[in-house]
Amino acid sequence: MKRFFDEELETFRSHLILMGETAVRQVQDAVKALVTGDIALADRVIAADDELDNFELQIDDEAIRYMNLRAPVATELRLVIVGMKASHDLERVGDEASNIAKRAVKLAALPPLKPYVDLPRMAAIAVEMLRAALDCLLHLEPDRAIAIVKRDSEVDQLNRQLYRELTSFMIENPATVSRALELMFISKSLERIADHASNIAEEMVFLAQARDIRHSEELKKTAVE
Repeated sequence: MKRFFDEELETFRSHLILMGETAVRQVQDAVKALVTGDIALADRVIAADDELDNFELQIDDEAIRYMNLRAPVATELRLVIVGMKASHDLERVGDEASNIAKRAVKLAALPPLKPYVDLPRMAAIAVEMLRAALDCLLHLEPDRAIAIVKRDSEVDQLNRQLYRELTSFMIENPATVSRALELMFISKSLERIADHASNIAEEMVFLAQARDIRHSEELKKTAVE
């Protein structure tokens, strides 16, 4: 009977990993659509947002059913709780990817304000954080999860840097305002995606060690001076 319970948890875990892989692909495709001006790809990202919504509902249903039927304790209970929280963060990642794709459609019809360098860099870090956090779900590596949380400051710094640059564009040339604002919103979406990856990593520490590291001042210190 225990083996059957373990198989249920493994199915739950695999669905969460699959949801994470889908969220990562959505972010990558949204940024690719922005950089290349590929409206068709952006439209696919927007249309696929429902897929992550459905994943979240499925994972919540599986978690609630498991808790009702199995009355899990200790690590099993933490896995179920963490899975539900992580699926919510991943669903929000999908929302942000969809927002980026919508703005990519608008920007595709306009001349580029500047070469796309900072935004793809932010996206690459956020995707690395997401993938690493999900990998911690499989391997229970709390030290690695803490390192992921600390990387959030890298994306924050890039976001602030881009905001300053875009603000200068708007001050110097009012004709750039609409494009600059769209890029600011995209930058903020990427910063939020990194926040969600950080949230998932924090939950991985809780899963591995039953230790809540949220709001830890030590972890919030800027990693890049």
